[in-house]
Amino acid sequence: SILQVQTEDSVLLFVVAWTITEIIRYSFYTFSLLNHLPYLIKWARYTLFIVLYPMGVSGELLTIYAALPFVRQSGLYSISLPNKYNFSFDYYTFLILVMISYIPIFPQLYFHMLHQRRKVL
Repeated sequence: SILQVQTEDSVLLFVVAWTITEIIRYSFYTFSLLNHLPYLIKWARYTLFIVLYPMGVSGELLTIYAALPFVRQSGLYSISLPNKYNFSFDYYTFLILVMISYIPIFPQLYFHMLHQRRKVL
């Protein structure tokens, strides 16, 4: 069931990673707006992603993977034909496509952040 997915360790992995990331990001924005950006916040913004980004993405992917059997069995968020809109949608397939999309997208975003780090620090 979906409750089993919510108790996966992978959920904790991405929640911790994205929570720390957002705390750093919004601290960075706040101090920047106040024109008083401590170097530690700047350093954290452009350094901790090296660990937190892969950690968050791994947690997301593992959680989606853990949910796949439930989604397939339950038909969650899927729309079957026939219906009055003559439209179908398979959420299970969509989730697999989302997981596959991480292959080309993650490296681009990660290397962009590394480039930003070199430029700023």
